[in-house]
Amino acid sequence: MEEKVNSGTKAINSFKFKKFEIVQDHCTMKVNTDGVLLGAWTDPAECADILDIGTGTGVIALMMAQKAPDAAIVGIEIDEASSREAESNVDNSIFKGKVKIINQSIQDFTSLHTHQFDLIISNPPFFTGGTFSANENKANVRHTIKLPHGDLLQSVNSLLKPHGKFSLILPYIEGLRFIELAERSNLHVKKITEVRHRKGKNVERLLLLLQKQKVDIEKDELFIMEEDLQNYSTEFIQLTKEFYQIF
Repeated sequence: MEEKVNSGTKAINSFKFKKFEIVQDHCTMKVNTDGVLLGAWTDPAECADILDIGTGTGVIALMMAQKAPDAAIVGIEIDEASSREAESNVDNSIFKGKVKIINQSIQDFTSLHTHQFDLIISNPPFFTGGTFSANENKANVRHTIKLPHGDLLQSVNSLLKPHGKFSLILPYIEGLRFIELAERSNLHVKKITEVRHRKGKNVERLLLLLQKQKVDIEKDELFIMEEDLQNYSTEFIQLTKEFYQIF
């Protein structure tokens, strides 16, 4: 769903949603299904303060601005080029003034701020091992190099209000490991959505909602495609139709 738009002599790598456009020429990680799924799945109702950790292009922060027009939203991004582009995407959108982009690591942000949030959302790094990418910036995003999951949980614990929510997406195995680590940090799963490409396939992603209180876990599943692989599933369309132009 990534597209390039020809503007004069320069091809601009951009992704157009229904209510905003993401230019992603310089961002380390481009718009992807994981991020859009997370933004569409997360419910920011009654959330006045929202924090997006690792905002990248700014896409999730802008999705939150669309879904929660009265909320104040902060996007944290450690990569300078990505942060500049996210800020530009916000400034060029109808949500300018509702989203603030900060170029900083979440560890530094946490140490400098006492303000807490109703909702924290993140599409975090997910490889905990393996070989490193030749592209250092992309390696930093995809591997837990500059944001170990323990650091992420420590920051969430500090920055989340007592009855706040933490929403994230991870590959299946990393998600199971993260749940165990979160429990040791006194963050408990409230909801799990298992994401499969289609019915009969293995779970590929876990959409997770955590909070500081223990409750009974809600569990459901989401299929991206119909079994014929020719069409998106009704559930996927329903979830993302506020954003994707193709629906």
